[in-house]
Amino acid sequence: MLSPDHYPFVPITERKPLRWPGAHRMVVIFTINCEFWPMTWDKEEPLYPGGPASIPHVLPGNVPDYANWTWREYGHRVGVWRLFEEFDRAGIPTSCTINALTALERPQIVTIADDRGWEILAHNWSQTDIMSSYADKPDEEREVIARIVEAYQSLLGRKPRGWLSSSLRSTHETPHLLKEAGFDFMACYLNDDQPYMMETRHGPLVQIPYSNDINDFAVFSRGAMAASGAFERFRDEFDVLYEESIESGRMMNIGLHPHVMGRGFAVKALRQFIAYVKEFDDVWFPKREEISDWYAENHASHISAD
Repeated sequence: MLSPDHYPFVPITERKPLRWPGAHRMVVIFTINCEFWPMTWDKEEPLYPGGPASIPHVLPGNVPDYANWTWREYGHRVGVWRLFEEFDRAGIPTSCTINALTALERPQIVTIADDRGWEILAHNWSQTDIMSSYADKPDEEREVIARIVEAYQSLLGRKPRGWLSSSLRSTHETPHLLKEAGFDFMACYLNDDQPYMMETRHGPLVQIPYSNDINDFAVFSRGAMAASGAFERFRDEFDVLYEESIESGRMMNIGLHPHVMGRGFAVKALRQFIAYVKEFDDVWFPKREEISDWYAENHASHISAD
């Protein structure tokens, strides 16, 4: 396979202008990733794929690693509540991507986010359950997705509409299986500043791209930036996209992890950036569900099938 076959390659220069609703030029999405790692599993392979460790040289997966596990648990105990307060104060909704195990083991996080009217996206069973491990096992992948949907249905009384794969790892079958299971959109790909449509065997699915460069892991855990440097990175990305959006709308996603961005020094950068972008009256802060609904109806005016 040279390229994926479930969406077309259409460079941004070959598209019609994207016009967001309400005369908005720019979309900004804040994504809080509420993730859960089991303390141990029955193998020596480390438990922490896709994310940095607080203490290097992580222990084998069958040995409790209290240092790294409790570093992440800080997000459940303190960090997520600090982030929730920031978004309450700002009056901006957030997209919460939540592992099914987070919903089962930390239901307070899910119910409080849901009570605020924020959207809940499915985010695999646990953060250690990576979809790419099912690359040649579509029946097993289908079963995993069904089990995740059932967990959300049990807690929230409804099925999730959107999906973000843990560690951003999905398979060629994932879009097809998600649509089959009733999902409307996914947010796993890193290839665009605009949404686009994907064709699956079961009908169209909206892709609302993620960003791994504008992310708290990138600026703090891997980049070791100060809050001022993180704010500058967020602002510079926004400024360029906003400048381009006069011709065609753009979107910007910032991924937040409660054990990283939920720290006091880090949340300062978030607070500064929120204040900065709120100065622009043509910036839209939607849920992904709103983007999905709107784009599913209007995509032909942006990227036509022919």
